[in-house]
Amino acid sequence: MKELRQNCKYALVVPTSMGVRITPHNGQPVQTATEFTMQVTSAETNVASVSSYLGLPVKVLTTFVKGSPIAAMIKSDLKSRHMDYEGKDVDQGGPWGYRHQFNIADSGFGTRGPRVHNDRAGEVGRTLNIKDFDLDRIFGQEGVQVLHLSGLIGALSHETSIFCLELARAAKKYGTLISFDLNYRASFWEGREQELRDIFTEIASVADILVGNEEDFQLALGIQGPEAGGKELAAKIDSFKGMINNVKAAFPNASVFATTLRQVISVNSHMWGAIMLAGDQWHVVEPRQITVLDRIGGGDGFVGGLLYAMLRGWEPEKWIQFGWASGALATTMLKDYGQPADEEQIWSIWGGNARVKR
Repeated sequence: MKELRQNCKYALVVPTSMGVRITPHNGQPVQTATEFTMQVTSAETNVASVSSYLGLPVKVLTTFVKGSPIAAMIKSDLKSRHMDYEGKDVDQGGPWGYRHQFNIADSGFGTRGPRVHNDRAGEVGRTLNIKDFDLDRIFGQEGVQVLHLSGLIGALSHETSIFCLELARAAKKYGTLISFDLNYRASFWEGREQELRDIFTEIASVADILVGNEEDFQLALGIQGPEAGGKELAAKIDSFKGMINNVKAAFPNASVFATTLRQVISVNSHMWGAIMLAGDQWHVVEPRQITVLDRIGGGDGFVGGLLYAMLRGWEPEKWIQFGWASGALATTMLKDYGQPADEEQIWSIWGGNARVKR
């Protein structure tokens, strides 16, 4: 991997559309529940939380609804996670104008899988515009070591697609490393397939770190890979390696390629593994069983741990180990992201040590 920039104000910068998740208590389904918890969330800040809680400087690029109590809640939450934020306050435009997205999701239980309902009408994050940010200041004067982009924000609207593309171009110009988690969503791509394929391909061509599962690479970038489902997880590792080799051939600028491996035994018990190619060296975490309280955010936790380990300058073998354990940590929490107390807590998960620490 290319060298990290030095003397930067921020270790990690993430663009995102912030919203809230509403979750029924005690693993109950939405339609039967009477009590709910509301929390601030976004996939990209889920990733950044690993670094921010462990003391690295993080900045969020987003947009807010002016005067909204939900926006105030989001700003307070980001501050509590030790994150700086920058973004325009957009006039609501009346009761039927802009708002922050609502994600209504239960946790599932046992044999009843989780269900997620996204309510994103009027989402203010869709207005993110490159003209509202001074990229020369952010990347040139302040300095950024890693820019992390997600296909969720990249496909949210035409404006956000251009926003992510221009961020990638600016990061490349200033020597900032680019991480790209493809996060393909068919509903976001409908009617925009060629436009998004072109944009995602350009971002991937300048990215240094590419993350995605078999559907992400095939449907977002057109890379041949294994079919979803089918064989047992451990038996599919060779086919995943073949897919990553195809990705590496198509996008030679990147030097790190990673994907998680998940097999759901029940809602609360998963087989969890990971594969990473760093340079020419494979690193594999064979799937092992983890106990899951809430699965949402596990993949983001993996990416967050991976990036944190890279930012700390550790050896590649530790990148995937810390990423695997950070993802496992996130699934033990009711929020969508892990809140590690310290590095030791994550390494204890990797080591299988769940004993009490006094």
